Amino acid sequence: MAERQGDRIKPEILGAEIVAQSRLFKVEQVQLRFSNGEERLFERMRGSGRGAVMVVACPDPEHFYLIREYCAGTHDYQLGFPKGLIDPGEDALLAGVRELKEEAGFGAKKLVMLRSVALAPGYFNATMQIVLATDLYPERLEGDEPEPLELVPWRWSQLDDLLAQSDFTEARSIAALFLAKAYLDTHQDVFK
Repeated sequence: MAERQGDRIKPEILGAEIVAQSRLFKVEQVQLRFSNGEERLFERMRGSGRGAVMVVACPDPEHFYLIREYCAGTHDYQLGFPKGLIDPGEDALLAGVRELKEEAGFGAKKLVMLRSVALAPGYFNATMQIVLATDLYPERLEGDEPEPLELVPWRWSQLDDLLAQSDFTEARSIAALFLAKAYLDTHQDVFK
């Protein structure tokens, strides 16, 4: 029986095989038959399946924290929010606090799950859980970063300046920024 998603019938998977693999990713070739009879080969990357988390950490109602770190994909340093993989046995909130401690040197007493976002769903099965963290306290955990990360405080009132930064380009961080801003605009009680 055909699997439905809303008003659409999902394509039938006729076959799938791993065609390339690295330490982090597998490339899978998938043969599909669509409901109209058309058949196509697609390739998709498959990650670890653990998921990932990104944290928008706010020490007070006027500020949030970014980190600057080296990004191998673009071979430059980028501003973004603390992030990382969810370890086995963790949920997104626990992973968010751990990543915040490792990358920014803060824990958080209040956490809000904002949204799950997909990373290039046409090609990649990975998702990122966006978390808002408030009621911060200093605490550092040893992480796996090869060099110290730079903590960069930013003012909510200077969003346009951040969006104009040549080193703030990651789509996930931009999405997290607007998700957190929309939440905070309607939930100022989060700082009480």
